[in-house]
Amino acid sequence: MSDATLHAHSLDPDSFAVQIADSIESFIVATTEVAKGDEPDSAIPFLLLEVSQLLLAGGRLGAHEDIVPEERYEPDTGPDMDVDDLRERFAAMLDPVDVFSEVFDPYEPRKAPVPSRISDSLAAIIMDLRHGLAHYRAGRTTEALWWWQFSYFSNWGPTASATLRALQSLVCHVRLDQPLEALDGLDTDEDMADEVLAEEAGRVMLQEIAAPLGIRTRK
Repeated sequence: MSDATLHAHSLDPDSFAVQIADSIESFIVATTEVAKGDEPDSAIPFLLLEVSQLLLAGGRLGAHEDIVPEERYEPDTGPDMDVDDLRERFAAMLDPVDVFSEVFDPYEPRKAPVPSRISDSLAAIIMDLRHGLAHYRAGRTTEALWWWQFSYFSNWGPTASATLRALQSLVCHVRLDQPLEALDGLDTDEDMADEVLAEEAGRVMLQEIAAPLGIRTRK
C-alpha cells in the first residue's frame, strides 16, 4: 500500500489521523516482516521496539477525547484477514519463551496471573489494527479512529502492554545475567493459580536462548 493510496483522504500529513494510521501501518508491516524469520537474531529486540512505538500511538488515542463514529452502525469491512499463519510463525520463532505470565487487571485485588503467549498476543493486536485500517483505507477516517480508540481500551492496548512487559523482561533477564523462569510445556488454556505456574516453570539458562533470539549477554 503506497503512501498515496493510504492517505487518499486529502488529510494533512501532520493531522492526528494520518499520524496514527502511519504508526499502525508501520507496526503491521514491520512485525509481519519479523514473522518471516529472515533475521531471527534480532527478533526480540526488534519486537520490543515495535510494540513500544505502537503503544505511543495507543497512548495518544487513550488521551484523546472520545471519538464518536459518524454512522450509528459500523460499516462492514468484509472478512478479517486470517492471522493463523502469522501466529504460527511467531510461535515457532519464540519457542521456548513464547509463554509468559500475565495479570489482566493490576487494580483487581487477588487476581492470579494466567499464562499467555506472545505469539497469540501479536496476532490478536494485528487483527484489531487491520480492522481499523480497512475503514481508513475506505475513506472512513472517523470510523477508523473510533475503532482504534475503542479497541485500544478494550483489547489491543492491554494486550500490547502485557506483551511489551514480557519482551522487556526477556531482554532484562539476559542483559542482567539473571536465570529465566520459562513456562516449559504449560498449556495456556489451563486455569492455574500462581503457585502452580511457579511449580510448572522450568529453568532455562540464558545461554540457551540469548543467541537464537538475538539478545546479547552483558560482558
